[in-house]
Amino acid sequence: MSDTPIHSKTASTVRSDDAEMRTRKVINRCNGCGHCRELMVDTSCLFMPQLYRLVDREQAGGAPISSAEMKQLLDLCNTCGICPCTPVHTWIREAKDAFVGREGLPPGLRLIENVQLMGRLGGALPRLANLALGNGTVAKGLKRVIGIHPERKLPLFPQDSFTAWAKARGLMHMPKTGGRKVAYFAGCTARYYFPEVAKATVEVLQRNGVAVYLPEQKCCGMPTMLEGDREFTFDLARFNVAELARCVSAGFDIVCSCPTCGYLLKSVLREGAQFSEEYRALVQQLAHQAKGDFDQVSARLAAEDAAFTGRANTASTHGRNASMLSLTQWKMFSDQGYFAGIGGANRLRVANHTYDLGEYLWELHEAGQLKLELGAVPAQVAYFAPCHQRQQDIGQPWVNLLGLVPEAQTERIGDAFDCCGLGGIMGFKKDFHETSLTIGTRLTDKIKAAAPGRVATDCLSCRLQFQQMLPYEVFHPVEILREAYRNFLTKTSANVSER
Repeated sequence: MSDTPIHSKTASTVRSDDAEMRTRKVINRCNGCGHCRELMVDTSCLFMPQLYRLVDREQAGGAPISSAEMKQLLDLCNTCGICPCTPVHTWIREAKDAFVGREGLPPGLRLIENVQLMGRLGGALPRLANLALGNGTVAKGLKRVIGIHPERKLPLFPQDSFTAWAKARGLMHMPKTGGRKVAYFAGCTARYYFPEVAKATVEVLQRNGVAVYLPEQKCCGMPTMLEGDREFTFDLARFNVAELARCVSAGFDIVCSCPTCGYLLKSVLREGAQFSEEYRALVQQLAHQAKGDFDQVSARLAAEDAAFTGRANTASTHGRNASMLSLTQWKMFSDQGYFAGIGGANRLRVANHTYDLGEYLWELHEAGQLKLELGAVPAQVAYFAPCHQRQQDIGQPWVNLLGLVPEAQTERIGDAFDCCGLGGIMGFKKDFHETSLTIGTRLTDKIKAAAPGRVATDCLSCRLQFQQMLPYEVFHPVEILREAYRNFLTKTSANVSER
C-alpha cells in the first residue's frame, strides 16, 4: 500500500498499479474507521455509500473491487468537504491523479476543466459565441463533441468584460495607500460569465473605504484538481501562491467572492503546511528562543501573521495552538498535504490571509466599519450557503449581512448536508447530468416550498444549477447588498432634488 506522497515520486519509482494501491488505501482506511457508513447515508455524498457497497460485496465473498470500479468510485468525489476526515480528501485526489497520470484525460474534458480558457475564448467574441450556443443544432453538436449532456444549459457570455472594466478603473495597479487594502481573487466564473458579481464586489468594498487591487491571477485550480490533472493544477497553484503571497507581504488581505476559490486558498493549501521543513525550522527556532514555552511561540507566530495586514483570519489559529506547535517541531510528521510540493511558508501566508467576501464584510461590521446607509430592497430571499462556504467554518455572514438590508426578508434554506448537485464541472458531463439533478432536487424542493421572490447563493456553480432547475431569479448576496447601497443613494438624491 502506497503511503508515499505522489509529489515525491518520479516516473522511474511509480509502480504500474500505483493508482489501485492508493485507492485501496482509501477504501481500507475508510472501511476500518466506518464513521461515514452511517453519517453519509442521507446526504448528497455519492462517494462514501458506493465505497461501502463495494466493500460489503467484496467481504461477503462477491467479486473483488476491480480497477474500473475504483476509478469510477474516485470520480464520485467532488471534494465538497463534508466528510470529517481531512486526509481522505488528499488520498482520493492523489489516487485519481495516479489514474490520470497513467491513462490521461480525454481532450473534451481537458477543455471543460479549463474554465479560464473557455471564458477567454467565448469572451473574445461574445456575440458570435452566444449565437452558436443559441443555435440548437450547433449547440447540440458542440456538446456532443466536448462531452456535455444535451439538456445541460450553458451560460451565455456577457457583452462586457470585467477585466476591461477593472483596467479602466485602475484596479490592475497596486494602490500605495494606508488603511484596509484587498487583493481581490475574483475567480473564473465571476470574471468571465457573471461580471456583475465581480463589479458588485468591488463597488461594495470601495463603498466601505477598502482599496481594491486585482492582481494577476489564474484559475484557483479546483476544477483541474477534481479531474486529476495534477501537473496543470500545480502550475496554477504555484503562480497564484507566489502572486498572492507577494500581495500579503505588501499589506493586502486576500478576498474571494467565490467560496470554492476561498476554500482552496484557505483550507486545501493549508493542509500539512505546518509540517513542512521551512515552517518546522521556524517553529524550532522560536521554541529555542522561548525555552520551550509553546504558548509564547504561539503568541509570536500570531503577531508575525498579523504584522503584514494587521490581522489574520480565524482559520490561522488552527495550527498555532501549543499542542500542535509542540508536534510540529518533531520530525515524526511531514507535510502530506495535497500541495506539499509547494513551499509551506508561502502556502500558510496565503491561507492565513484569505477571507470569504461575506466573512470580510461581516468583520467590518463587527468592527463598526461597515457603512449602514442601506436603502430598502423589498424581497423575499431564499439563501443557500454552499458546501465550500460551510466548510470554511465562518458562521453565516451573508444571512447576517442581508439581515441589515431594510425590507429584505431572508430565509436560510438547506441543512449541513444539502448540495445543489452540480459539483463544479461534474454536472455538465454527459454521464453525470441526471445524477446531478437528482442530488439537487432535495434542495430545490425546499426552495420551492419557501416560494421566494429571489434566490441568493454565493456559489456561481450553484447559481448555474438553480437556473437549470428553478423558475426564480438567482443573485449573489453581494449584488443585493450593492442594490441596497444604490437605493439609498438614489433616495437621498431624490430627497435633495425635492428641496
